[in-house]
Amino acid sequence: MQLNSAHPVNVAVAGLGVAAQVMYLPLLARRPELFRVTAVCDLDPAQAGRIARYTGALPFSDPWVMLGHGGFDALIVLTAGSHGPLVAAALAAGTAVLCEKPLAYSRAEATALKNETRLMVGYMKQYDPAVRRAAALLGGRAVRHLDAAVLHPTGEAQLAFAHVHPSRPSPEALEPWLRADEEALDAALGPAAPQSWRSLYADVILGSLCHDLALMRTFSGPPVTVEHAAVWEGPSVEVSGALEQGRYGLRWHYLPGHPAYRETVTVHHEEGSLELVFPSPYLMNAPTVLTSTSLSGTTEVRAVHRDVSEAFELQLEAFHALVTEGTPPLTGRDGALADIVTAQRIVATAAGDAIGGEARDS
Repeated sequence: MQLNSAHPVNVAVAGLGVAAQVMYLPLLARRPELFRVTAVCDLDPAQAGRIARYTGALPFSDPWVMLGHGGFDALIVLTAGSHGPLVAAALAAGTAVLCEKPLAYSRAEATALKNETRLMVGYMKQYDPAVRRAAALLGGRAVRHLDAAVLHPTGEAQLAFAHVHPSRPSPEALEPWLRADEEALDAALGPAAPQSWRSLYADVILGSLCHDLALMRTFSGPPVTVEHAAVWEGPSVEVSGALEQGRYGLRWHYLPGHPAYRETVTVHHEEGSLELVFPSPYLMNAPTVLTSTSLSGTTEVRAVHRDVSEAFELQLEAFHALVTEGTPPLTGRDGALADIVTAQRIVATAAGDAIGGEARDS
């Protein structure tokens, strides 16, 4: 059921950690014409109560209880770990869902989702105005090569300005969610997969490098092959393979002492190049810098574009359009599933016989 686009949508927020406090809740407050927060949930009751006091929403410490209570037409899922079970329950209840990445840890979780036309997966960089402009400038030309490099300092370093209040759920509240995550990772990588590969898959590839997989899908479609994948101490990850009509290379480095987060994505095509330099995602309204290079007559033309529109806010506008008008998102279930498959191929290529489960057949 679609809602009246002229009225704010009642929305619930599940998971009240960094993403909620630094991005989503401030932006929801900024756009009261789009959304009204009516329920908030965190496994830490104190955290839920604190957030409820300044949002005016009903607090919950159990997502299943919140879903059963209702009072909202849309749900934003910002919880840790795999989001598959909670998203499945919300979609089954007819609730529209904006789910932060990763949608799920296993292909089975993703393919089991019903009412998937009501689902948006939160790859906010796809909504970045620099990315939208780059896609328009590319204009459907074949990508000869896509190169991405991520320099990732600690989360604490990136969030020093934010004064985030940490959630502290009890071990008893966490236990069923952690068990569900382990079961999903068993399905994805096999029950014998070492913890180091589980962490790399869940935290690095599906937790961060997935943004570059989404940008690859935006510019050229998902990769056709994963031919090389290497992992070394840090961790650092290097991946390469074929696109539909070109090649790609991805590099991701955890560098605890690096002075700032930096992500650079370069797209080369037959008539020029496009370079995107992303700031830390926690800095709202900090522009991504797009540099386009092309030829005009005998002159090389370099144009630099900066737009301070906030990608997370534009993503919320798109979610409102999904809820009220049925407008498809840039990434739904199928796009997220493609990224899960690629993530499994990366781990299987790098780890070899140490990996089983779905990844062995990917």
